[in-house]
Amino acid sequence: MIKIVVDAMGGDNSPIVNVKGAVRALNEISDLSVVLVGDEQQLQALLQAEKYDANRLSLLHAPDVISCNERPAEAIKTKTDSSMTKSFELLRNDPEARGMVSIGSTGALLAGTIVMRIGRIRGVKRPALCPILPTVVPNKIVAICDSGANVDCDPQYLQQFAVMGSLYLNKSFGIQNPRVALLNVGVEEEKGDALRKETYQLLSNTPSINFVGNMESRDLLCGDIDLVVCDGFAGNVLLKSTEGACMELMRLLKRSMMSSFKSKIGALLIKKKMYEVKDLMDYNNYGGAVLLGAAKTIVKGHGSSNETAVYNCIKQAYTMEANNLIEAITNEVQ
Repeated sequence: MIKIVVDAMGGDNSPIVNVKGAVRALNEISDLSVVLVGDEQQLQALLQAEKYDANRLSLLHAPDVISCNERPAEAIKTKTDSSMTKSFELLRNDPEARGMVSIGSTGALLAGTIVMRIGRIRGVKRPALCPILPTVVPNKIVAICDSGANVDCDPQYLQQFAVMGSLYLNKSFGIQNPRVALLNVGVEEEKGDALRKETYQLLSNTPSINFVGNMESRDLLCGDIDLVVCDGFAGNVLLKSTEGACMELMRLLKRSMMSSFKSKIGALLIKKKMYEVKDLMDYNNYGGAVLLGAAKTIVKGHGSSNETAVYNCIKQAYTMEANNLIEAITNEVQ
């Protein structure tokens, strides 16, 4: 049985999406158990409308919430009854707790990993956030490592991001020999600043990864790359600008299709295909960002996640544990 701790209070739509996502995961994965951490009265009221195996679901009372407007490290230390702090305590102290899922404050999650002494895998210099995005190629995904945990990096950090990200894609998604690219301002080997140039040489001489060279940000969704390696500042800009561009493009298409009677008729004819594209680009269908390199499995979902996203985050954590990802990273890094 794999036990996953779920911070049930931190997101924009919590706790209902956390409860429904957890119940769905329990009903689909027979050897999963879940601990929902949050206001017990609210959680019990929501669970009354659900059908699930009560032997595999438990509650931990935590009436307080850490908001995204608070200072992360201070909130983790002082708000001892918050759902995130209690989740970290359970993850640290319960040997049966294998992983944690939260859609709350990213800063608090990163701070909590350090403050609550979850710690790093031995040999890992810095944990990194690694989200998954769809590509224009059917059934192909791309990962970004790092997407915000480490603003300042050195080449050794980026080398470890490449190693950990490759193992993650292999163990969790079955991608054999993932294609790894370094985010840069051009594809030529000599492009970029000192960090990118030194990292290029380091990745070229790392035998455990399939390094294919530099890539430009415009190629993120083309399907030719499995893992993009970058510092957290560039990765966060890349991730959010891509998400924003996709959302604005969908709005532009909708506005254009509703602009005249003829365009509305055309929109009706391609309605099914447009919904397929919308579903393809919906982050809720891809789970969250994994904190690679932490000593225990931690998955951070989007703050506005729905129940499908929470379900996928729990499934991500379960799959990582079922395939012994942390052990694989430990062996490779050491």
